[in-house]
Amino acid sequence: MSNSNIKPTEGEMEILQVLWQKGTCTVREVHEDLNKKDAGYTTTLKLMQIMHEKGLVDRDTSAKTHIYRALINQEKTQQQLVNKMIDNVFNGSAARLVMQALGNKTASQEEIDLIKEYLEKLENK
Repeated sequence: MSNSNIKPTEGEMEILQVLWQKGTCTVREVHEDLNKKDAGYTTTLKLMQIMHEKGLVDRDTSAKTHIYRALINQEKTQQQLVNKMIDNVFNGSAARLVMQALGNKTASQEEIDLIKEYLEKLENK
C-alpha cells in the first residue's frame, strides 16, 4: 500500500506530530512527549510497531535502542485529512469549515492577520 493513501488514526497522528516536530525519536522519547497517563509505554511501542508495518514510520535498528522517523509528509497528510473532512463533514464547503473553526476557537490577532493576508493573496490571483 502506498503511504500516500494511508489515513493515520488519531493515536498515530499524535505520534506523527512528535516525530514531525523532533525529526527522530526513540519510543521512550515519543511516549514521554505524549505524556499519556492512561497509556503505558508498551502501548506506545505497539502502536509505533504497527505504524512501521503500515509504512508510516521508518525504524533504524542498527543500535540497541531503535530510532523512528516519519515516512509520510506532514503537509500532504494534513492536506489529505482536511480535504476528507471538507468532503465528509462540510459537504464540500471549505468556507463552512473555516467559519466553524473560527467560531469554535479564539484566533489571536497574529492568526487573524495571517488569514487576512492569505485571503488577499487568493483575491489577487
